Amino acid sequence: MLKTNDLIRLPYAPDLTPTGIAYACRSLPHTYDRMGGLDIYRLRRIVAGKAVELAFRRYLTAQNVPYEELGATPFTDPDHYDIGFGGRRCDIKSFLFTQKMDIRRVHHSPSILLKASALVPTEQDASGRLTDDDLYLFAFLTALVTDHPKELDRAMAAGHPSYIIFPLPETWTHPLDWLPLGPVALKSDCAATIAIEVGGQDSNRVFLTEQANLHPGVRTHLQTEFYSLAYLHALSIPVGRVGIHSQRLDQLTIVEPHEWGNIWVYGMSIFFTGYMTCGEFRRRAADLPPGSQVLQYAQTRIHNRSLPIADLHPLSDLFITARKGEK
Repeated sequence: MLKTNDLIRLPYAPDLTPTGIAYACRSLPHTYDRMGGLDIYRLRRIVAGKAVELAFRRYLTAQNVPYEELGATPFTDPDHYDIGFGGRRCDIKSFLFTQKMDIRRVHHSPSILLKASALVPTEQDASGRLTDDDLYLFAFLTALVTDHPKELDRAMAAGHPSYIIFPLPETWTHPLDWLPLGPVALKSDCAATIAIEVGGQDSNRVFLTEQANLHPGVRTHLQTEFYSLAYLHALSIPVGRVGIHSQRLDQLTIVEPHEWGNIWVYGMSIFFTGYMTCGEFRRRAADLPPGSQVLQYAQTRIHNRSLPIADLHPLSDLFITARKGEK
């Protein structure tokens, strides 16, 4: 069983969020496949999850813990794992605390995390992608986010970074035919010129971006030959509507000001708790239905397999085994 001194607490490095955002944007066409749609909340969780993975990799290197590079995670296979120990893949499950009261509690008494739940989506655990010898590792991130316009206004007024994005609907991300979308045109109702970045894929599914300056009421055509489009990105939330149209798709999407969101994660601390082999987890975990209350969520959204964080094994045991070169 875990004890408080088994928890590993790391400060959140400033470059973790930009790395997570870059990954999240490029993986958008493929995360739609398994999520059936994507909103700002889910996209922000992808950012946080990738940031935690990078922090763990850096910690292993700093502590001289050998691990395996199983290859950089391809965006076309979101369930490919790029960290391994002794031939075993390691799936890091990370959870966010974003409410100030919860953050204060965790920072003041990290032992409260022992009362949290180690959650694995039931569908994912039963998929067979991970063998019984592979590993689940559980982590928590405390971070502030901007769920409301006033919160974003305060963050930007204070000079904090942001990343304003609108994930395009699936008709843009997964067109029925893999053909050029063009001509693609954008138009803005804003009173001033705004800069918009468009991200998508070319004929070989290579990720590309293009910057476009939208003058008020003027239709602007993209120069890049996109075969799919994943998102629009602006430096700040446009005060007017922004439209994007594909002649081939006969698709017009209008983005209202309130539909943009900020996916920047203002990280504070990362807590790595413990681990368990997938086989042991499957034997010991209980079913947790949607709508259940756990420490990290007022209500869970999906079916999960669950056991107490306190029942996990200390990461120090895993590190000792890895240093010995044992499986």
